[in-house]
Amino acid sequence: MRAPKQARKQAEQLYQLCLVKGLLDEKRGEQVLQGIVETKPRGYLGILWHFRRLVEQYRDARAAKVESARTLPEDTRARLQAELARVYGEGLAISFREDPTLIGGMRIKVGSDVYDGTVRGRLATLERSF
Repeated sequence: MRAPKQARKQAEQLYQLCLVKGLLDEKRGEQVLQGIVETKPRGYLGILWHFRRLVEQYRDARAAKVESARTLPEDTRARLQAELARVYGEGLAISFREDPTLIGGMRIKVGSDVYDGTVRGRLATLERSF
């Protein structure tokens, strides 16, 4: 489904109203959704659809996934969280996962940014260079 141009514009304006210091305020988002559902303006389904897409894009960009070959010690996790907050800003949801197939190192994905420092990733790069 593609929202009409006017519905996209209205959804983007409403989305901007939900941001506080660049972070999405969930209470404001709920109030906006409630207001749209109650008033049902023209094209409200398109507005809701596009607003949902904007929120999903925000959540994807504000989520960090850290994969490592072994469980990371708490001090390493804390340093990593501090560094990611410094680079990407506060309010980042960070999840840690163990994946033994990485052999060693870690892979960090934040939004569309991927930092691959794994042995498996380096071996794949080496294989492609042959």
